[in-house]
Amino acid sequence: MIRWPDTRLQTLFGIDHPIVQGGMICNSGAKLAAAVSNAGGLGLIGAGSMRPDLFRDQIRKARGLTSRPFGVNIPLLYPHSPECVGIALEEGVRIVFTSAGSPKKVIGPLKEAGCVVVHVVAHPDLAVKCEQAGCDAVVCEGFEAGGHNGREEITTLVLVPECVRAVSVPVIAAGGIATGAQVAAMLALGAAGVQIGSRFAVTQESSGHAAFKQAVVAAGPGDTHLVLKAHVPVRLLRNAFRDRIAQMEARGAAREELEAELGHGRARRGMLDGDLDEGELEIGQVAGLIDDIPTVGEVMTRLLEDCERAIVRLTGGRADGAPAG
Repeated sequence: MIRWPDTRLQTLFGIDHPIVQGGMICNSGAKLAAAVSNAGGLGLIGAGSMRPDLFRDQIRKARGLTSRPFGVNIPLLYPHSPECVGIALEEGVRIVFTSAGSPKKVIGPLKEAGCVVVHVVAHPDLAVKCEQAGCDAVVCEGFEAGGHNGREEITTLVLVPECVRAVSVPVIAAGGIATGAQVAAMLALGAAGVQIGSRFAVTQESSGHAAFKQAVVAAGPGDTHLVLKAHVPVRLLRNAFRDRIAQMEARGAAREELEAELGHGRARRGMLDGDLDEGELEIGQVAGLIDDIPTVGEVMTRLLEDCERAIVRLTGGRADGAPAG
């Protein structure tokens, strides 16, 4: 049994292990969130790819699948995000992760309702602003992460200790984490816990299309790249669409031209509908470490056992803090 060096997240969220599932668009529905929560972590329903009525339905479904705490992730760049905040409050959700915008827009009503509020950042200065705004914790997501990403390209290995030094609220490390040894590394850097996206996206409970999951399993090192930095930076698995965007950027295409090529619904087309050529296949650099499609329970067991082995290997003792022997 691991004796976690920092238990603030367990207290804050009411969970057993400081492992949070990322609120990934097209992958993070009720089934995935409930499975992670049932396994002792914190599951999140991702509102980014959901219309408000579907978002409400997924919250209600999750309640029927778990009695454990779960939360929601609401990207603030979408026009329907205020409605999703209202739905979360109406449905009694009290753990809200926000991203892609300023939490100041929504933190007032969330805190008034007694919510725990966490915001996702890619820069230590933004972590400070979140703490000043009243956030209870921050997710510090490095350049390795899949999906939408920071323009500064700060890696997780650098970003996490910078944020730990900058704020007093718990720091949740994210970006490039798929194994228990990587969890242990984030704890060594001072993180209170981790948020994991890509590894949970490629599980049986994820709502992603089977073809998308198989494409991730087949991916190797270096098969993801950050594109559309002049628009909304996003890390994608290589396919015809991504290669075309990269070629356009290389010749200096204007933002308007890139936006026209992107169009609407690319993420749904790739990750939900399984169009491996023309859809957006959002996944992190850890795709090269993902070689199967297990259940969430199997992933959590591996993470905990691997983390314990890493701690033992580094300390020469036991993960629960007792002396060896």
